[in-house]
Amino acid sequence: MEQTNLDTWKTTLTGEALLFGLLGKVLYQDLDKAWLEMLIHEDVFAEVPFGAEQTEVSRGLELLSRWSDENRKGISEDEFKAIKQDHLHLFIGIDKVLAPVWESVYFSEKRLVFQEQTMQVREWFSRFGLQAEKINKEPDDHIGLEILFIAHLVSLTLQAIENDDQISLNEILQAQREFLSDHLLRWGPAWAKLVKQHAATDFYRGIAHLVHGSLQAIAETLQIEMPKEVRL
Repeated sequence: MEQTNLDTWKTTLTGEALLFGLLGKVLYQDLDKAWLEMLIHEDVFAEVPFGAEQTEVSRGLELLSRWSDENRKGISEDEFKAIKQDHLHLFIGIDKVLAPVWESVYFSEKRLVFQEQTMQVREWFSRFGLQAEKINKEPDDHIGLEILFIAHLVSLTLQAIENDDQISLNEILQAQREFLSDHLLRWGPAWAKLVKQHAATDFYRGIAHLVHGSLQAIAETLQIEMPKEVRL
């Protein structure tokens, strides 16, 4: 591969790792007001390092930039309460979970967790030396963990390039394609659509658009045909 093309690819991969790492952290870690304010202060949502050409990404940035501008002087208690309420209604549920964060739910007629998909995702994590933080206490197939796993695989891709390890590079790229095709691309867009439909805040609407667009972008980058989308 020519140096120019290699540098371009490395830039793309670095952008993928950064964006997926951010989105996974937003969706998996506990809500933290100080961290959200740091994202605003550092203008994290002014642009993205990957997938900027995607319409979904552009819409996500528009919403998140507006949210950032409205909270530039600090997130008020009322705004933080609204985000926490949105999180509760969307992902935990009052009467009904509006946008379940567990893959198994999307493939279970009874909307159950800890199903076949959970164990498959656990095996994928283990294959690359990873383990869910709350293993056996909550399902491994959380949308945030799956996105963070992609960020990890992308980082390993970069490492293989730096080491000029073609065998590892091919194996890791194939692993990305398989995991995306068998898991995240099958249900991630459906999850994002539910969040866009039900979210009450620009913050979560924007994140959902970013997730949707980033999945479309990585599918294009790795030349993966988008699988038939599951419906919940």
